[in-house]
Amino acid sequence: MVEWLDPLLLARWQFGLTTLYHFLFVPLTIGMVILVAMFQTAWVRTAKPKYLHLTRLFGKIFLINFAMGVVTGIVQEFQFGMNWSDYSRFVGDVFGAPLAMEGLVAFFLEASMIGLWIFGWDKLSARLHLAVIWMLALSTTLSAYFILAANAFMQNPVGFELNEELGRAELTDIGAVLTNPVALAQFPHTIFASVMFAAVVIVAVAAYHLSKGQYLDEMRTALRFGLIVNIVAFAGVALTGDQLSLVMVETQPMKMASAEALYQTTAGASFSIFTWGTPDGSSELFSIRVPYLLSFLSTHDFMGTVEGINDLQAQYEQQFGPGDYTPIIWVTYWSFRWMIGLGALAAVVSVVGLWLTRGGRTPSGWAWKVAIWSAPLPLIASLVGWIFTEMGRQPWIVFGLMLTEDGVSPGVTGLEVLISLVAFTLIYGALAVVEFTLIIRAAVDGPKEWAKYDAALTGDDTDASTGSGTVDPAKLATIY
Repeated sequence: MVEWLDPLLLARWQFGLTTLYHFLFVPLTIGMVILVAMFQTAWVRTAKPKYLHLTRLFGKIFLINFAMGVVTGIVQEFQFGMNWSDYSRFVGDVFGAPLAMEGLVAFFLEASMIGLWIFGWDKLSARLHLAVIWMLALSTTLSAYFILAANAFMQNPVGFELNEELGRAELTDIGAVLTNPVALAQFPHTIFASVMFAAVVIVAVAAYHLSKGQYLDEMRTALRFGLIVNIVAFAGVALTGDQLSLVMVETQPMKMASAEALYQTTAGASFSIFTWGTPDGSSELFSIRVPYLLSFLSTHDFMGTVEGINDLQAQYEQQFGPGDYTPIIWVTYWSFRWMIGLGALAAVVSVVGLWLTRGGRTPSGWAWKVAIWSAPLPLIASLVGWIFTEMGRQPWIVFGLMLTEDGVSPGVTGLEVLISLVAFTLIYGALAVVEFTLIIRAAVDGPKEWAKYDAALTGDDTDASTGSGTVDPAKLATIY
């Protein structure tokens, strides 16, 4: 068989690409709905049109992104049956429970609230309409939790018993699945990372319009808001990431060892910013290190012991039988650093942005360009973070229970997987063009389609984009 037609290899590529593509839309959906709810709260409380404009502008971006996320999420789930039928049969009884809850509870509530929010502007009172967007934010985060609980089972299987006769895991404790320590640690980390991305998107949109001298009051407010939220969210990412690392050491020590390419069990282990050496770790030619940091991240003790890859490999061979239980080290090593580095860089850009805009100052043109082009940083950090999470689990598809090579559909040929991979890639490429075109168009247009109503709302014939007037939210029904 031609190597590039290996069904397992192609199925892994297809699932990886489909999942990462779907995740392009997930963090913006989760983060943006929370920030839009904050803008709408500010409008209801202050009755200042600028907050209404920001609500409608970024609400539109949220809706575009939400629609695309739903489409790509549905296609992603098809792959469980197409390419991973043995895996689906093995975990279906457990995996299906949180996914069913996500669909029947969270997504149903999410879809209902999004309909009420879209069509309720002139039919619901301002406060009831505000409650709708907060319910939408709650249901979106709840949906994320159920999905993370399902993923956590793959990282740390709990709440099941193994049916040897049927060859599958059977659910015994849904409470244990939903309170999996991995899910409890992963959830806040994911939410804060999503808020970071939404915040820098707001910063980028504001920076574009401020560089053009447009909608100054709205965009100055949006800029400062996005910068502050991004810094606060990064602090949340760092704190929750620390807790996640402790859980990772407890449940998947090989993943932490591979994140540092630590081959020998070490007390007081250092953390390398950059290392150049041999692939098997036998020789280190050059390295920049922070002393004791890896031990602290792993155990909260600067002299704590971190298990090495070699000892863990020997332990797993004894426990699970002969085989290579080491993930691809260069992938885990560098994805872990790119995740941290890109997230930190986004926070640094926000700190500099706050300094440059202090006291109403207007920075130079280069600063606006940096703000705009730094928007993808948290998203890329999240993507490589998920690459680390999933690749660090290899060669297991369900840690300790099922190898990835045992989960692929036995009746699917490499050619069939290749055809679907090419088809999905072409379709997703076309959808990406549509998605980004619509979002960029909405961002570039700004709030101009609503600014013309300000004079009627405020009784002020001056420039509507200043946001200087106020309006009773009850008047909205006669205008929008």
